[in-house]
Amino acid sequence: MNKKIPPSKLEAHLGFWLRYVSNHVSERFEKLLAAKGTSVTEWVALRTLFEKPETTHAELIAALGMTKGAVSKVVSRLVEKKLIKRSHQKNTTREQILSLTPAGISLIPVLAAEADQNEVHFFGHLAKSEYEALIQTFARLVSHHQLKEIPVT
Repeated sequence: MNKKIPPSKLEAHLGFWLRYVSNHVSERFEKLLAAKGTSVTEWVALRTLFEKPETTHAELIAALGMTKGAVSKVVSRLVEKKLIKRSHQKNTTREQILSLTPAGISLIPVLAAEADQNEVHFFGHLAKSEYEALIQTFARLVSHHQLKEIPVT
């Protein structure tokens, strides 16, 4: 007599809960950014350029973990919106340098406030110790699995 073991429920898996919460956090953040005329990918690119004011196209590709073509499209959209500018490194016309424009610099705190507000919306009810424990746990998971690519979608 072979007794079949019933399959585990979706809710029995931490991955289910991670995805469930992540999807809702991301969806709300996408809407907040869209209301400001940007996307999550554009936000990550702008924030990357804010951290390193003169970034090469290759460095942005590495930071975003996207293909050259995909990053080129993001860069083109941000240039069209006058949030970043392209220039060339001294002594070469091949390597592009990307930097924020004054409009891009002034948009960063606005978008950061949206990110902060989204964080409070979803996690503000947690005790500080619970919030910090979640961050530490996820940071350990990222380190253990050597995850490198920043989520941009």
